[in-house]
Amino acid sequence: MVNRRTFIKSASTAGLVGLSGMAGCIGTFGKQAYKDGKIKFLMSPTEPQEQMMAQYTPIKKRLNNYIDAVNTVNMKYASDYSATLTALDSGTADVAESGPFAAALGVKNDRADIILQRHAYGTWTYYSVIITREDSDISSLKELKGKTVAFADPLSASGSLYPLHMLKQAGLSIPESPGDPKGADFTPKWSTHDKAYNALKSGQADAAGVGRFIVWDYDADDYVKGVKELDIRSEIPRAPIMVSPKLSDDEKEKITKAFTKAPDEMYYGADGKQDTDDDIWFDGVKKADASTYQPVVEVANKLGYGEDIFKN
Repeated sequence: MVNRRTFIKSASTAGLVGLSGMAGCIGTFGKQAYKDGKIKFLMSPTEPQEQMMAQYTPIKKRLNNYIDAVNTVNMKYASDYSATLTALDSGTADVAESGPFAAALGVKNDRADIILQRHAYGTWTYYSVIITREDSDISSLKELKGKTVAFADPLSASGSLYPLHMLKQAGLSIPESPGDPKGADFTPKWSTHDKAYNALKSGQADAAGVGRFIVWDYDADDYVKGVKELDIRSEIPRAPIMVSPKLSDDEKEKITKAFTKAPDEMYYGADGKQDTDDDIWFDGVKKADASTYQPVVEVANKLGYGEDIFKN
């Protein structure tokens, strides 16, 4: 496995989404914010569960040890971004990871508060790409009309929003709403970054719109073998960490400080050693709010996508 933390490249798991089939897990948290003595943390899984739990073990310990009022930190997977925002809005989750677009919409709808932006690979931003197979005859986005294009979660910035914007700029008709193929003159399929890439590799899709991190070979400083780029967008602000609006200002501040004042060891995974397989993907955080993600909102506005997305 490539050691992701040693490469100062623009990549991110921002926009990665929850695994399918996990929708029932959110309700197991309870019905109160962490004044009940428990912090409920929703992860956006990017790797197998056992590996993810190892990566996040130090974060769980950090929250337990830093916040006096907490006796338990529960970590769970969300099914998707919309479910994450629902959980934060209802108080059945206290802290959560999310993609930039979903987070910005969550703040706009008073369903979540952004407290932190994450740093990785030497930058606070990352890339979105539309790719096809290296042996494909497709050489431009215009040629995707009538083709199948795989995407990540409908509310993913790098895996849906930005790729759709690229396609619109290329002159294609895009879906009236992300997650629904209606209105598109190509066939969109949404899942996760990894599944979208696999659909491309297996021939189930002609192209894929994903975060570049999923198809980047950090050793070679180039795309993985068999992939060619059709278009790219940069300077997407990396993924935020959000909290429930049900929390008090004091509770939000304590969670914020638990991260901003944390030692580097919090990012080293369960083994406590730097540059090993259980390091978490990001290596730092800074305070942030909705304004940090305004560039993403502006792209959504150009596409005509807003808070009504959550009604679908």
